[in-house]
Amino acid sequence: MKLTLLAISLLAVTSFAQATDCKSVFGDGQQEFVLATGSPGELGMLEALADAFNADHNSRMCWVKAGSGKSLSLLKAGKIDMVMVHAPAAEKQAIKDGWATQHTLIGSNEFYLVGPVSDKGKVKGATSVAKAYSNIAVNQALFYTRGDNSGTHKKELSIWSSADVNPKGDWYQTTGDFMRASLKIANKNHGYFMTDSSTWVATQAQLPNLQILFKGDPVLINTYHALRSVDLTDPGVALSKSFIEFVASAEGQKIITDYGKAEYDQAMYDNAVVAAQYVH
Repeated sequence: MKLTLLAISLLAVTSFAQATDCKSVFGDGQQEFVLATGSPGELGMLEALADAFNADHNSRMCWVKAGSGKSLSLLKAGKIDMVMVHAPAAEKQAIKDGWATQHTLIGSNEFYLVGPVSDKGKVKGATSVAKAYSNIAVNQALFYTRGDNSGTHKKELSIWSSADVNPKGDWYQTTGDFMRASLKIANKNHGYFMTDSSTWVATQAQLPNLQILFKGDPVLINTYHALRSVDLTDPGVALSKSFIEFVASAEGQKIITDYGKAEYDQAMYDNAVVAAQYVH
């Protein structure tokens, strides 16, 4: 009987969401919420935010590791409570369709086009990122795409489109993997890859064959938003609402602004004030 009551008690404070497996669980509080994201989790910033939030909410966070496209699909299917993503068009469509809400800008980083020092693709010195991509295609220089419908992949495809290039051929290879793993493949094979700046800062020491060949085009600014499910009767969703408010607060924004400085001597993300300049 005691075990049955305990099980009922646990169900009462656990999210209704039936998530895919947690990559990690941050905290050991009684109440759980389920969040999907990619690089912010992989690089540790999500854990820093979760630790600060959980301390005041008797909560724990299940992190589901997924790119932006997969994260949004999981949210739509009711398998998670919230997301942190960088896929602006898909985010806006989710809000329009009514299955996500509390669309909140939380910060940004930027994309870098990295590649081998030899620069067969003639990327260095290009006048725009579209021109850099066009040069890679013209020279059929080895390029790696994640090919996974992630925010990075969506951005890459939009750049190919603006360059009027349909990438195909032996030079255009799919990793089907996350940012760090894809960077390591490009490094091993001396190929080009578009990485976010945060992952580059954290991983560049392991990538002796790559260097930043193009950055600075405003098109490459990468804004992150949080969204959650609409059903606040779900305890996990209700907790997600509070977490999004925390991330947007002065305390949450300071964690984002400071993250990476101690280990890498530079911030890995900009806050929402900076990111707001690039929201369209």
